[in-house]
Amino acid sequence: MVLDPSQRDQQAYDQSIELSLAGRIGGGGLPETAIDAAFAAVGTALSRFNEEVAAGGLAFIANAAGGDDLAEINEAATQLLGSGDVSDIVVLGTGGSSLGAQALAQLGFHHTPGLGAPEGPRLHFLDNLDPFTFEATLARLPLATTRALVVSKSGGTGETLVQTIALLTAFDRAGLSAGLGRQVLALSEPRRKGAGNALRDLLEPEGVAFLDHHPGIGGRYSVLSNVGLLPAALAGLDIAAVREGAKSVIATLTGPDVRAIPAAAGAAFNVAALLEGKNITVLMAYSDRLERFAKWWIQLWAESLGKNGKGSQPVDALGPVDQHSQQQLYLDGPADKIFTVLTLDVKGAGPLIDPELAARAGLTGFGGRHIGDLVAAQGLAMADTFAGNSRPVRQIRVPRLDERSLGALLAHFLIETVLAGYALGIDPFDQPAVEQAKVLAKQYLAEGKG
Repeated sequence: MVLDPSQRDQQAYDQSIELSLAGRIGGGGLPETAIDAAFAAVGTALSRFNEEVAAGGLAFIANAAGGDDLAEINEAATQLLGSGDVSDIVVLGTGGSSLGAQALAQLGFHHTPGLGAPEGPRLHFLDNLDPFTFEATLARLPLATTRALVVSKSGGTGETLVQTIALLTAFDRAGLSAGLGRQVLALSEPRRKGAGNALRDLLEPEGVAFLDHHPGIGGRYSVLSNVGLLPAALAGLDIAAVREGAKSVIATLTGPDVRAIPAAAGAAFNVAALLEGKNITVLMAYSDRLERFAKWWIQLWAESLGKNGKGSQPVDALGPVDQHSQQQLYLDGPADKIFTVLTLDVKGAGPLIDPELAARAGLTGFGGRHIGDLVAAQGLAMADTFAGNSRPVRQIRVPRLDERSLGALLAHFLIETVLAGYALGIDPFDQPAVEQAKVLAKQYLAEGKG
């Protein structure tokens, strides 16, 4: 999906928090005092953010704003795909090593609900460790034409190591172990003096090449690095355009008015909600190709901000289908939530609704319209319905969903998360509670429990 040059100067997205304000939607909205306090805190957070970037910190921003690594990423993708006889690509990694890549690949209709695999190599993101799914996948893969990308920042992720061992065993049993250097590529931190890297220990003796994971970029912040962009390149996407979109957001961060900076306004929207005791935040995206994007955002938000008794619960919803499954709770349940409705400009898109058949079905007003017309109306109606029921809602509108706009959205939510963390006095980059279950699971495995 190469970007038409005429599209490059379009604004990637528009955002409005107007329908979250009490002055617009009534008593359930966010009062001016909370909004003012939130913007004051986010303004301070933004100054800190920009100072850290200027001092060489926040490596994920410097990486996203660069381009020196794109040639290496594209070359790695070309080498892994080889002469074009590849039928399947297995991507092993979990959490931040996979979700961002899935969000990007879905732009090319990979793992889109209801569609199946698009043309070209089938991508398999095996991020969850399930014995039955993994065994069935190995049994069905045509291993001779299968390639694998293994991703682990530390090189010590237990789930990914176990999957990799099983895949190597399957290649060996198929008589393919001599070609592992051609069939497998890996991505992990460089070796550090005094520190182990189990993934490199496992794969380097097999002749498997590695790309270096930037040691200063945490997994959930790595989507705009080679962790996300290499699978995107394998999916046939224009990764330079992804970076262009990210850069367009980064360029706004030094603006003079914090309220006019979209990522800062998004952070303030969330901070103000928390000040008002609304600790559930719902992202409702009106596109099948943003389903994995919402899953990526959930990890980013939850793992970055859920600390020290603070944070908010992220919830994903897919529009319009989840209007049927969740709307009742959202409109008539506890007023403890804020909403982000993310829509595309889809008027005129999709199949045309036949007027005669529409009339027969009692849908006369639908005749001559496109399916996209209905979806556009549903997204707008949902935002207005939230507001009409005094539920705070932020609207994000994307004129065209492509590499550039998705790169911009990814950068927006990365920055919004960090600014919200700084404004709340939370370190958005650590995850101390995550390690507890990992340690205990290893102990239980050694003891034969389970």
